[in-house]
Amino acid sequence: MNFLEERILRDGQVFGNDILKVDSFLNHQLDPSLLSQIGEAFHERFKDCGITKILTIEASGIAIACFAAMKFNVPVVFAKKARSNNLGTDVYQTMVHSFTYGRDYMVTVSRKYISPEDKILIVDDFMANGLAMEGLIDLCHQGGATVEGIGICIEKGFQAGGKLLREKGYRVESLAIVEEMGENGIRFREQAS
Repeated sequence: MNFLEERILRDGQVFGNDILKVDSFLNHQLDPSLLSQIGEAFHERFKDCGITKILTIEASGIAIACFAAMKFNVPVVFAKKARSNNLGTDVYQTMVHSFTYGRDYMVTVSRKYISPEDKILIVDDFMANGLAMEGLIDLCHQGGATVEGIGICIEKGFQAGGKLLREKGYRVESLAIVEEMGENGIRFREQAS
């Protein structure tokens, strides 16, 4: 069992069979020590990929992306869910569906922050059906960048996102993969160390 799985068991809360609440340490109140470990874990897994940028989607992915970016010594770019007036019109856009919020968002990144020279690591806190990741991949492709990998803190292995992305040839590294959860607790998928 790794550090994140242990923390999920200690402080996570399960609601029904598909909601895992980790807001006390990962995506509402943040534990900087844990985020530092997450950043180091992603760096260890992707350090040989020549990463030039970390890409995420607002808001929960930003802190995770920043800690990872410090280990890689590269910038963070985040896709905005709301289009601001100062962003201009020279942008990449794609539609994503949020499992957590049950709605679609048009997400936007300025064209000046994704280019064909970039080797991008996409990171986020959760992955369920993989639709947010598909949107971020689309933004990378629009900019001609290479997606070197996808780093996920918690993957819901009982939902299709991770499987589908891996079948498409993307390198997906999840720190914790929840195989099932419910009133009897959480069971994680065994992973190679």
